[in-house]
Amino acid sequence: MPDAPAPPLPPTIARTLERFRALGREEKMQALVGYARRLEPLPARYAEMDRAAFTVPECQTRVDIFPEYRDDGTLHFYADVNVRQSPTIAAVLAITFQAVNDQPPEVTLALPSDYVRQLMEGVGLHTREVGLQAMVQRLKRLAADAPATA
Repeated sequence: MPDAPAPPLPPTIARTLERFRALGREEKMQALVGYARRLEPLPARYAEMDRAAFTVPECQTRVDIFPEYRDDGTLHFYADVNVRQSPTIAAVLAITFQAVNDQPPEVTLALPSDYVRQLMEGVGLHTREVGLQAMVQRLKRLAADAPATA
């Protein structure tokens, strides 16, 4: 029996992947630098929190991801990462957050299992792929834990 076709991607994720697929390697590298600068700053309310539960241990660089579950049933993520030290991580987070923030958790849960590979194809960042994929998996776990809205 053949596998069922994958459900269509939410439009925000599909647009993001299409945009990056259309770029050549150099264009993609330039886009990553630009996106790294656009990572939303961490709100002060998270700065003093105990970060143990928010750290992504699989990343070589310290990355803390904070979910904000909103009353309207949407989800907004923030991250704390040293952008100068890890611009690629900051860029992937900024790109991903642009696609999933302020959307229902189902959008985050719809990130394809090969999202990082699709996004970073042709860039040559295989050594970072484990950490980048771990960040995406963390986002999906946080979305799965979102409180149900009535």
